Order: sequence, then structure tokens, then C-alpha cells
Amino acid sequence: MDWGLVLASQGIEAILRQSEEGWELVLEARDYERAQAHIRRYQEENRGWRWRQPLPATNILFHWGSAGWVVAIVAAYYWSTTLLPQAVQAGAMDGEAVAKGQWWRVFTAESLHENLPHLMANATTGFVLLGAAMARYGAGIGLLAAFAAGAAGNVAGWALYPRPYVSLGASGMVMGALGLISAQSFAAWRVYRSRTRFFSRAFGAGVLIFVLVGFGPKSDIVAHLGGFAAGTVLGAVLARWRPEALQRGTPNAAAMAALAVIFVATWQLALRSP
Repeated sequence: MDWGLVLASQGIEAILRQSEEGWELVLEARDYERAQAHIRRYQEENRGWRWRQPLPATNILFHWGSAGWVVAIVAAYYWSTTLLPQAVQAGAMDGEAVAKGQWWRVFTAESLHENLPHLMANATTGFVLLGAAMARYGAGIGLLAAFAAGAAGNVAGWALYPRPYVSLGASGMVMGALGLISAQSFAAWRVYRSRTRFFSRAFGAGVLIFVLVGFGPKSDIVAHLGGFAAGTVLGAVLARWRPEALQRGTPNAAAMAALAVIFVATWQLALRSP
């Protein structure tokens, strides 16, 4: 699939087909040499990226940097429950406080969790989904997009739930990562002849996972749905770029720096607010 997207980005028509020997790309003979050159260049550009690896016995790419996100939310949980307990009240998603101008809560609430089971549920699910999103869109870009989608989910909860509305947790961000993954099939729209069937199956699988994961008995369904929808929109926009372009170091470093600035700035506002 990655090779097909590389060729499509260069205007080379190719068909992904499964034969008795495995998956193959079928293209015109006149395009063979040029296709080989682009694929070789793609492999050379991605050779040194060791965090992004295929999972054993599968063709699914996974970015192990999502483990760093797990460490970060565990550290935030320890900080907010042990070192600075008032952080929960200062940073939780409070509908009335947001209505009075404390907009930063839609961001700070993503790093807080109610208890250890809540934390572990988001950490385990987020590790898998964010790892897949980071592998497709780049570590920094994937994390920033999922974080923005989670904030959009909090805004949806604030807009649609009656007051008082209080919420916290990274589940909106996790659902945003699922939306990003579900939307990556947009990039294959020009590659496959059976693109409508491919897209409907790929996106339908994402929706099914969302229903299974995001509709728990105690879940913030509106925030989950808002995060998933925002992630899908962001993923559809990002899928217009080639994967190798999104995974370059400079834009991902910039995205990671932007994420750090948003995190620090919003928490400073939260802790300084009366």
C-alpha cells in the first residue's frame, strides 16, 4: 500500500493485486524503471527511522514512540494526584468555567484522569491507536492532530451537554487517533480500481472499532464522538500529503514543539487562574 501511494503521488498508475505468491503492484512496462527509482528513494528516506516498524507477522506499521505518550500521561497522573492535587480542579473540563472564559480547560483536561483504572484504560488503548496514527502521519504530526481532536471532543461536550458539565481524561484524544487511522483510506482513493468498496470497508472498520471502544456505560459519548469526528476530518486533510512527506523530521519536530508549547501554556493559565 505504501509503495502504491508513493507511485500515485508521482503520477504512476499501479494496481495493488493479490496473487498466489503474495501482494504485488501491477503497472505499465514503460513506467517500471521510474517506479523502481521512486520506491528505492522512498526506502532510503525511511531507512533510519527505527521507531516506525512493521508489527511481527503483519504488514501493519506501528510507531513505538506512543510508549512515550503513555509515560507522559502516567507522569501527569502522578503529578496531579500526589504532587499537586489542586491541578485536577484547576484543569478539568468544567462547562461553566469554560463559558466564563477559561478556554484552556479543553486542552488541560486531556492530561488528567479520575482514577487508576481510568488511566490504564486510556493508556492501553491509546498506546495501540496512537502508535498506528503516528506511524502513518508522523510522530509529532500524529500526536498533535490527535491532541487537537481530543480538544474538539471537549468542545463538543461543552456545547451539547447541559450544565453543570465536568469531564476529564485522554479518551477524546484516543478516539481522535482512531479517526485519524480510519481516514487514511482517503489517500488510497486514486490508487485502487475498487476504491469505493475499499474505502467503505476501511472506514467502516474504524467506525465499528469506535462503537466497540467508545460507547462504554460510563463513557463521555459526545466527547468521544467529537474526538473521532475531528480526527477523521484532520486525517482526511493530512492524507492529501504523501506519507513520506509527513514523516520527515522537520515538520514533526515543529509539531512536537507546538504540542509542548500548547501543553505548557494552557497549564500555566490553569494554575494561575483564580
